[in-house]
Amino acid sequence: MARIGIDLGGTKIEGIVLERGGDIAVRRRVPTPAGYAAKIDAIARLTAALEAEYGRTGLTVGIGHPGSLNPRTGLIRNANSTALNGHPLDRDLETALDRPVRLANDANCFALSEAADGAGAGARSVFGVILGTGVGGGIVIEGSLHEGASRLGGEWGHTALPWPSREEVPGPQCKCGKTGCIEAWCSGPGLAADHARETGKALAGPGIVEAAARGDRDGLATLERHHDRVARGLATVINILDPEVIVLGGGLSNIPGIAPAIARALPAYVFSDEVTTQVVVHHHGDSSGVRGAAWLWEET
Repeated sequence: MARIGIDLGGTKIEGIVLERGGDIAVRRRVPTPAGYAAKIDAIARLTAALEAEYGRTGLTVGIGHPGSLNPRTGLIRNANSTALNGHPLDRDLETALDRPVRLANDANCFALSEAADGAGAGARSVFGVILGTGVGGGIVIEGSLHEGASRLGGEWGHTALPWPSREEVPGPQCKCGKTGCIEAWCSGPGLAADHARETGKALAGPGIVEAAARGDRDGLATLERHHDRVARGLATVINILDPEVIVLGGGLSNIPGIAPAIARALPAYVFSDEVTTQVVVHHHGDSSGVRGAAWLWEET
């Protein structure tokens, strides 16, 4: 019942052999090459190396990747690793690996991992959140991914920031071409840009967190604005999906106290007399994506 999970990242490709009980038997990482064909070859070589070390061949392979697969064209779109865009990644990998593969967006893999045996284990509905270089999400219901008709389920980062103040309109430019997206406000670069606009000080996320930990008023105010904006975005998710658990992942999820701060802000925005959705931080951390890729073969 062992299966392979592969996380195709921008700088590294990580692969594991995950056993039935959730233990990682083998783990390997290789640098991500630049070209599309080179990425396919690297995944094929990594798969062979994982099987050789584990001592079994023909294992199932699940792969987490940036962007999404357009179900109409069969081609990857919206990947920040732009070499993937416009290619039939699933078909090319099946040819290279000589077996069926299952693919999902990397944020979906994070959500599936945390729902399977992580911070959302046991919940009937889980919304997994990525707060990092970008803002993404994934939906798991009754243990299965809900990707949607066009495989866009969970893309809350490219909706507009709800209930903006006068000062937040029209909002910063987003890489998608629109203004005021949640990603443009709440990603790591968005956090740094907000701090610079408000204070005139150029600090990246870790510097802002460090300043806040020292009691710096500017750092504390920046994090307070960030937590409130994330809460506004997640309130809309709760109003639509009403998940039992929201699991925070990505680099910004490691900000001390972020989960309870967001939870405290939610009641002002959720359309209910109480908020029962739990907001928690990831359990598996950086391993969630590759674990979720392996768990793709648990689904029926």
